[in-house]
Amino acid sequence: MTKIRSRGRLALALTATLGAAALALSGCSGSAGSTGATDANGLTTLKVATIGLTSDGGLETGIKQGFFKKHGLNIETSIVANPPAGLAAAQSGQVDIAYAPSIPLLNALSQGVPLKVVQAADGYAAGATQSNDPAKYDDTSLYASKASGITSVNQLKGKTIAIPARKAQLEVVIAQTLKDAGVDPTSVNWVVLDFTSAVAALKSGKVDAAGLVSPFGSEAQAEGAKYLTAPSIKFFGDGAVGLWTTGSSTLTNKRKAIEDFQAAIKETNAYANAHAAQATQAGLDYTKSTLKLNQVIQPYWPTGVTTQSLQHVDDQMVQLGYLQKPVPLTGVILNGAQ
Repeated sequence: MTKIRSRGRLALALTATLGAAALALSGCSGSAGSTGATDANGLTTLKVATIGLTSDGGLETGIKQGFFKKHGLNIETSIVANPPAGLAAAQSGQVDIAYAPSIPLLNALSQGVPLKVVQAADGYAAGATQSNDPAKYDDTSLYASKASGITSVNQLKGKTIAIPARKAQLEVVIAQTLKDAGVDPTSVNWVVLDFTSAVAALKSGKVDAAGLVSPFGSEAQAEGAKYLTAPSIKFFGDGAVGLWTTGSSTLTNKRKAIEDFQAAIKETNAYANAHAAQATQAGLDYTKSTLKLNQVIQPYWPTGVTTQSLQHVDDQMVQLGYLQKPVPLTGVILNGAQ
């Protein structure tokens, strides 16, 4: 059975800038209201914005296991449209903590948005990048149209590749994949199509290839498209990809609560990895997915994030031309996140 990730790690991590981010939040758990004040039970409420991924099951499991209450916190979660929406909400103080992968975070930092990394949210386990089957861990994919006759990445020079947004997550990781295969990323014609339209365009031959996420990759394959590669896992490498972030003003006003969250999420991630089926099911329940446990790729929850992991992404984005210069990373990751 082909395993897919419900609303995969990168499925919603595709918008490059903060300007277009809609800030509609929908409450999902926790108590109403959050000012950071201590409640009648002596708990400080923190608002946490997620983007509705299976890996959110780690956070949900930690809440249910009482790790956050142990550290004096009540967690109120909300789902935002995409990572830039969460980052904008964190910057403005609408939420205290927001989920974002490193690419949208670096884009925001390059624009001068004052954000800090609190802790790792999700990523790839040690050794995953050496796997002979990267699709076992990577829920992104690059498919070629059957009509194109393309069977490998090095045949994509001058071809048309569909992506959901320009200069965002899938374009960046595919550009690196092209470069590694000896293809100049600027030689291809990038066209913006939503995933459903991209699958249809592959079937009709209107595009030569498309960057997809699960379950759209499986749909493309069923329509005869040729699987070429999993583009994300090599780009990011082992370790943290998704990050819990906070705004500088929130950190100043609620430092103790943010540090308590940092400690609680580290315990949470360790527990989630040790009880992966439980945490994965919690993610399916949280996202109201109809998929079964044996149909999804099991997430991984790192217990720390390093400057090196961010620097690796930062350097690649500069080399590819997506950032004009490296983003200064000194002080971006809070002490205790390693």
